[in-house]
Amino acid sequence: MKNVETIYGLHAVRSMLTRHPDRVRAVKFAERRDDPRTKEIEELARKGGRPVQRIDARALAQQLGNDVSHQGVIAEIEPLPPWTEDDLVTALETAKDPIILVLDGVQDPHNLGACLRTADACGALAVVVPKDRAAQLNATARKVAVGAAETTPVVSVTNLARALKMLKEAGLWVIGADAEGPKLSFEADLKGGVALVLGAEGSGLRQLTRQNCDFIVRLPQLGTVESLNVSVAAGMFLYEAVRQRATSGTGR
Repeated sequence: MKNVETIYGLHAVRSMLTRHPDRVRAVKFAERRDDPRTKEIEELARKGGRPVQRIDARALAQQLGNDVSHQGVIAEIEPLPPWTEDDLVTALETAKDPIILVLDGVQDPHNLGACLRTADACGALAVVVPKDRAAQLNATARKVAVGAAETTPVVSVTNLARALKMLKEAGLWVIGADAEGPKLSFEADLKGGVALVLGAEGSGLRQLTRQNCDFIVRLPQLGTVESLNVSVAAGMFLYEAVRQRATSGTGR
């Protein structure tokens, strides 16, 4: 029997039914939820022949936890299999000027989901995370990603330093972001194949990760805060790469 994972929230469930209806096993609604957005999702589910069930809102809360904002809809799905390092290497063989987002020990699944959403918007090929002491792709991250978890693969690696070396061997420049970087992000050339590396919330890049970066840049900061939320920093870093490609005519 295939693994089943639960996703929740109006956007995440609708995106799954629209993009990958074959992977949806069942959809469940809070019994009193009857607004237009819920009706649209229910119609999509029934049109695709997916089982639909109305259950008590308290049962939804018990299934997911009382602190989860499920918006009255959940879906049981067959999750997208995570890419292995070999899958990533294979994809890099044919990718033109790929962008890879690397997160060095980001522990909050909300931040992982937000980074994944921005990575999808910027056309990143994949997001790389370490297996240990880092957030993995769970239901919380999927909800925040609003469907991006089904389009942008997450590669969970056992050794991040080794993975960075592999990306270099594949022809990518590995560029880390740190407040003490010697040059600003827009001063670096991000138009070719790049792996953009950001550190964990608060602690930043680990020393070994930093040593495996080709160079370090800093993001523009004009205020007084010491650091940016990692998902905000990822967005700035990714969009700088997109901006440079659009300006030079190499954007995809």
